[in-house]
Amino acid sequence: MEYSTQFYVIFITATAVAGVVAGLIAGLLGVGGGLVLVPVLFYLFHQMGVDPSVALHVAIGTSLATIIATAISSSRAHYKKGGVDTELLKHWAPWLIVGALIAMSLFSSIKSAELGIIFSVMTFSIAMYMLFGSSRKNADDSVGDFPQGPIRWLSGLLVAGLSTIMGIGGGSLTVPLLSYFKYPMRKAVGTSAAVGLLISLPGAAGAVLAGLGQPNLPPFSFGYVNIVAFAILIPITAFVAPYGARLAHSANPRYLRYAFAAFLLFNACNMLYTALTA
Repeated sequence: MEYSTQFYVIFITATAVAGVVAGLIAGLLGVGGGLVLVPVLFYLFHQMGVDPSVALHVAIGTSLATIIATAISSSRAHYKKGGVDTELLKHWAPWLIVGALIAMSLFSSIKSAELGIIFSVMTFSIAMYMLFGSSRKNADDSVGDFPQGPIRWLSGLLVAGLSTIMGIGGGSLTVPLLSYFKYPMRKAVGTSAAVGLLISLPGAAGAVLAGLGQPNLPPFSFGYVNIVAFAILIPITAFVAPYGARLAHSANPRYLRYAFAAFLLFNACNMLYTALTA
């Protein structure tokens, strides 16, 4: 299928705008930006006439690849401000990586509509928790009390597995989880940014391998990663993410929690509608 020059201009512009928003969200909320990128990329690929059976897979794979740069930029900014729990990451990392690899081994076998429903249900559930769940108070400069043993490794597998299938960096699951275990919001946001890197690296590699040889992929795709969208998004998200991180350390934690929930609700509804009507 051939596309007009006007279409490419619209595609590049929309992708660039999504990159700016994703970068700000990544730094501000500790997520990888996938909650912005996956719905936008899915919509754009759908408008291109890409086969619906692979359009969402490519959106998720491209999002995971983009999150690598976003997570590096965002987590570095949070680390400089003391917002990353490196001790937790040291023990949690193996389980996060294994969870991402398991999820990507199943990725190709999951239908597009099923992926859309998973994305929507998970983001809606998390938004409800952030709005109405109990908030366990703790000093804003302290470190939370995350349990060891089976809870730690099982939570790592689940966070990474679900996040990888959704094409997100894990922040939308990690932030409320750490918040529940008495992590202050800014510490939870900073740590989740680093979690995004641990999830996106194996996730993106898995998306490339899973998509190799798949028919009906959009032009310039390497497996389930679209190189054109990736090239547009990488410099934009990496540049913008540190500005979001600065906002996170100057914003009221209560408003940060509400903003996070509202953002999740919007994306849950939008993704469900797009997936079911594609």
